[in-house]
Amino acid sequence: MDAKKLVGSIIIAVLFFFAVIFALASAYAVTRLAVAAILFLVGLGIAYYIFRRPAMPIVQRLEVSGEMKAVTIKCPNCGGSIDQGQIKIVSGVPMATCPYCGQVFQVTEEPKW
Repeated sequence: MDAKKLVGSIIIAVLFFFAVIFALASAYAVTRLAVAAILFLVGLGIAYYIFRRPAMPIVQRLEVSGEMKAVTIKCPNCGGSIDQGQIKIVSGVPMATCPYCGQVFQVTEEPKW
């Protein structure tokens, strides 16, 4: 556990402790309940900031055996050339949008034989 999480955990424990004390003491003054709520919310905010997980980027790598050649992709509807910028990965499937007719189709690799 790094120092940031250790110090944050101690601060959170102290805030929650005082929030409980103020909540129990609210029988004598109602304003103490508001202070308890504020302490509890601040503790939750610090806990969220310290213990949240950073977003992990998804990296896809392509390993091929042998030599590769780039071929032009044609629209199956109108036969127009598709630029690399029109290809998007949707749910793990390469999809292309034709700039001429608007057709959306899946990019597939044709067999070599």
